[in-house]
Amino acid sequence: MYILPVILLGVLILTDQLTKHIAAARLMPVGNIDIIDNFFSLTYVENKGAAFGFLQGAKWLFIILTIVVCILCIIYFVRLKRENRDRVIRLALIFICAGAIGNLIDRILRGYVVDMLNFYILGYDYPVFNFADICVCVGAFLLILGTFLSGREDK
Repeated sequence: MYILPVILLGVLILTDQLTKHIAAARLMPVGNIDIIDNFFSLTYVENKGAAFGFLQGAKWLFIILTIVVCILCIIYFVRLKRENRDRVIRLALIFICAGAIGNLIDRILRGYVVDMLNFYILGYDYPVFNFADICVCVGAFLLILGTFLSGREDK
């Protein structure tokens, strides 16, 4: 019944953990590799906070919040009807959980989250992030989109 969502969740988490493992093994020794000059580089960062380094050192707060968010996402996922209009929301919840769990694994095993994707956009050095962060952002976007689409179909 929930085989495909669990497989997708697993693939997303494994992709996140694999990219972080490669970053720790290959990128940590050199620190930074420019991929596209003045646009994109791989930069090894150990983030002990949340997004943009917010609340540095609040490891247990993030662990508890992540567990609560994942439990709420799972409850919401299970309660959603298997209708077409809810597919986007269900997909959003999978992405949010995958990203949250990916960073949770880092916090528990390493004590920090490994970030490595570094963009310079219009002269602005954007904060370094990882695949799990992308999953959370994609999930948030899909959740907003799904909520909007669900509301339109109700009318």
